[in-house]
Amino acid sequence: MSRSHGLASEFRAQAWTAPTRTPLYYPDAVTLVPGADSAMLAARIDTIAPGASVKDSFADLDLTEAGFQVLFEAQWIHRPASAPATTSDLAWDVAGDPETLRAWALAWDDGDGNADLFRPELLDDPATFVLAGHSPGGRVTAGAVASRSSQVVGISNVFALDGGPDAAWPVVLDAVHRLFPTLPVVGYEHGDDLAVAVRHGFEPVGPLRIWLHV
Repeated sequence: MSRSHGLASEFRAQAWTAPTRTPLYYPDAVTLVPGADSAMLAARIDTIAPGASVKDSFADLDLTEAGFQVLFEAQWIHRPASAPATTSDLAWDVAGDPETLRAWALAWDDGDGNADLFRPELLDDPATFVLAGHSPGGRVTAGAVASRSSQVVGISNVFALDGGPDAAWPVVLDAVHRLFPTLPVVGYEHGDDLAVAVRHGFEPVGPLRIWLHV
């Protein structure tokens, strides 16, 4: 997502970081190992511009001295590739052009004014798949973003215009199973959305924490 907005970022041993503010809803740092150095993280991101956040992947940091507070606690979730395939009444496809991506973004945004977050440059990333579920009339009504690695498929931005994540997960999991039948599915959720994910075959496998600079 940061690359699609023309922003630089860097992977080091302890964390991924972006030196300038990242797009809305996306973290400025993500820890890659337990026990990352809190001072180092804070020094590598922009804490002057409002809204800086850190994805504490192991829920083991204390960033209060750096001016952060906990935004929410969540759980990593995992669904094995061997889990039963799901079926959905919705047809689906992968957004492959700016027009389709725009339709997906407008549905995901549902009038909040943030659809421009998803830029056409995102389509240039070969590991990113924007999954769109369609009504019988062809309107985008559900979807998610799938990020493929060699070992797993990460899912984020799960939505459905009617029925919420309970309506979204069947079409998303159907798409993922058909596209990547040998890969487990991972992500993170919290609150009611976590309970929904568990109903659809996911298992919580560990805590994470999102910190927001105040």
